[in-house]
Amino acid sequence: MFNKKCLHLIFFLFLLPSLWNGQEEIFSQVKDKLDNLLSDPFFESTLAAVDIYDLTNREIVYQKNHKYLLHPASNMKILTTAAGLFFLGPDYFFETTLYYHGEIDGNILKGDLYVVGGFDPEFSVYDLQYFVNALDSLGIKEITGNLYADVSRMENRFWGEGWMWDDDPSTDAPYLSSLNINMNAVDVYLLGTEIGKSAQVILHPQTDYFEIFNETTTISSNQQNTFSVTRDWMNRKNTIICTGKVNHKKHLTGEEEPVSLNVFRPDLYFLTLFNETLQQNGIKVHGKLDNFWLPYDAVHITTFSRPVIDVIRRVNKVSSNLHAEMVLYAMAEKYYGKPATSKNGIKVINNLIAMTGMNPEKYRLVDGSGLSHYNLVSAELILAVLKHVYYKEPALFKILNESFPIAGIDGTLGRRMGGSTAEKRVTAKTGTLSGVSALSGYLATKNGKFLAFSILMQNFVNGASTARAFQDEICKILSEY
Repeated sequence: MFNKKCLHLIFFLFLLPSLWNGQEEIFSQVKDKLDNLLSDPFFESTLAAVDIYDLTNREIVYQKNHKYLLHPASNMKILTTAAGLFFLGPDYFFETTLYYHGEIDGNILKGDLYVVGGFDPEFSVYDLQYFVNALDSLGIKEITGNLYADVSRMENRFWGEGWMWDDDPSTDAPYLSSLNINMNAVDVYLLGTEIGKSAQVILHPQTDYFEIFNETTTISSNQQNTFSVTRDWMNRKNTIICTGKVNHKKHLTGEEEPVSLNVFRPDLYFLTLFNETLQQNGIKVHGKLDNFWLPYDAVHITTFSRPVIDVIRRVNKVSSNLHAEMVLYAMAEKYYGKPATSKNGIKVINNLIAMTGMNPEKYRLVDGSGLSHYNLVSAELILAVLKHVYYKEPALFKILNESFPIAGIDGTLGRRMGGSTAEKRVTAKTGTLSGVSALSGYLATKNGKFLAFSILMQNFVNGASTARAFQDEICKILSEY
């Protein structure tokens, strides 16, 4: 006599062919929709590489040109942050450390202060108060010597390999250092004064680090702003140049969009802001601001620490190039010592690639952020990393996935796919360079499947909006899968 288990088995075996055929039909429908989408005339000159995998059922959903080597743009950050989580570990901290050399006599430090940079990309002018409080606790009100920055933990190269010279002074191309502050950038506001007079130049953070060249004119509030703000980047000088016409205003309303500029020599920018903060808190430094190695007998005062998870979240949510490069250098230092080099950081990423079963020699990686056009990867490689983290490192997968922008909700996907079936279902990293657009990450379908995908597009003109629209449409199709 058959028991219920036997009956269930017979029923399942009877039903299996129809289930299989139904799954095949779904695959066919998805393939037809994606093939039709990617046959648009836009792709007569634009190359698209797509690799999509069903993580739930462990099967390929769709592939097209997935082995082609293309520029990843900021999808390079997926490799960098995944490697950072694995090789630095989620318990790693970026550290900025304060020392003194000399002796403390009453409230006077007869010697020098040293700040040692430890690759923290998010250290801000507000964090300087942490150092001020530490000096206050020692009773120090005067420093007879110098204020030094030790940046020896990193190679003496301030840009990544293959970065475009004319991206300067964009904050997307930050100057690199092991000692960073305020994203190595400054915000510039122009406030109209009396009509016919020069506008007021307001910096955030407010500092004397910059020389201001102001040839603006204030015009009436009903006329149109036609001003320009830049930095003397051709000569690598921190001279802010303001020209043009600025509307009359009595004060900043808080709604103005500043012009953000990168800063040359972020280490000296740090020291200047630190020195100004010390003065504001009644601590006087008599000496100069400069770079120098930390003496072996220097005395530790305090260390400001930042968890790597906070940094990785910033890398992926808002696509910070500075943050990505600092993760790369931190990995290089941990495994190859100082001075950390980008090439040694790439070696660490290559170890991750090898762990996924891919051959790192088939690809070209030169930076951590993807800002370089020298980078060449495939959709297949990015998908392999996404799959590896999901299957092999579930704890790290959770951190990585939560660091990605959410479609229609936040980060660089905050204004994409909103109101569609893909809203909130896509967590993915965007990527944009001139003629390049990419989107790779994870997607939860309406029927409970979980997918990994990589979409790389390049060789188009007139902006990336069209490429992004096709990427969004692919995600909408998949969300219905």
